[in-house]
Amino acid sequence: MVVLSSPGTWATRRWRFYNNAMLIEGVFAAVTTPFYPDERVYFRKLEANMSRYSRSLLAGMVVLGSTGEAPMLNDAETRDVLRVAAEATAPEKVLIAGIGRESVSATVELAEAAAEHKYDAVLVRTSSYYAGQMTPAAVLHYFRSVADRSPLPVLLYNIPKCVPYQIPVEIVAELAAHPNIIGIKDSSGSVDRIRDQVAATQSAPRHTVTVTPIFEAVTARMLAPKSERSEGLGSFVSAGELAGGAALATAPPVTPIKTRTREVGFQVVSGSASAMLDSLKAGATGVIPAFAACAPQACQEVYLAWKDHDLTLAEEKQKRIAGANKRISGDLGIRGVKYACDFNGFYGGRGRAPLLPVTAEERVEIEGLLAEIRN
Repeated sequence: MVVLSSPGTWATRRWRFYNNAMLIEGVFAAVTTPFYPDERVYFRKLEANMSRYSRSLLAGMVVLGSTGEAPMLNDAETRDVLRVAAEATAPEKVLIAGIGRESVSATVELAEAAAEHKYDAVLVRTSSYYAGQMTPAAVLHYFRSVADRSPLPVLLYNIPKCVPYQIPVEIVAELAAHPNIIGIKDSSGSVDRIRDQVAATQSAPRHTVTVTPIFEAVTARMLAPKSERSEGLGSFVSAGELAGGAALATAPPVTPIKTRTREVGFQVVSGSASAMLDSLKAGATGVIPAFAACAPQACQEVYLAWKDHDLTLAEEKQKRIAGANKRISGDLGIRGVKYACDFNGFYGGRGRAPLLPVTAEERVEIEGLLAEIRN
């Protein structure tokens, strides 16, 4: 166990960690960050997107992950995006903040910012600039140090195609013993790796999480005092409400929330829409795919069929999105996902330079792939 900077507070922090767990189950959209043509962050479009995702059946959203172009934003923009996204999101949706930075201190600062805006967990990638020096001991120290100091539960983030380091399964197993590390998003695309991580973390500490009467996640914003839950609602008006000419002048009344508890272990989440069904069969608790940013309903249909134990339907729904996801998310990447968002009713826009927009030919191809995958 890593020694904290204030050893005398360990017992208090340990208790807080065990009461800080979060249910990460279902389908989450890895949302994009909209920009104006001059590359300023387009906050009104971010509001509109988050509002629309909030009306879907998604379990929640991840803000400023890889699909959100997190490395392209400075710290001030990052904090503003976290704030605006949280203000525009329905309280019942789980919100996860991507906060990965190269140093422990910078990562923890963003974890604290996410906590201020009532996010439910943080997604932390490996520090990668000094990849050659990221020995197993250094990786363990980085994640443990962040988890020791983060006010929110930590999801590890393994994304070898963007970060030149793949977290070994044995290190995942060691980190799973930390009381404030609740799971991992694995975007390797390997179902075998998902299965191996599930098996390797079976003995990890179990957490008691707060859930609804139907065992869905209860978020920090749902549990916030009425004054905090109403804060900002009187002044925030979504793009949809503006277009329709109707807006609430005051916050709606807050209904008391009935809750119960549920025990969960270390939660392994897949980052691949193409491997969604196989990952769920391998023991993943959910999926956070880029493809859900542009086709949340189609991704959700795979999950719901699997939850209903209708594997035939689940396989049909999986095949329906596999080819489109491989081309749009896998081959074209962020530029493909952003144009797919535009085509499917969300705001995508262009990526930030040096990312290039899709070509005219690629636009036609994306439209063809999504012709039967509309929201």
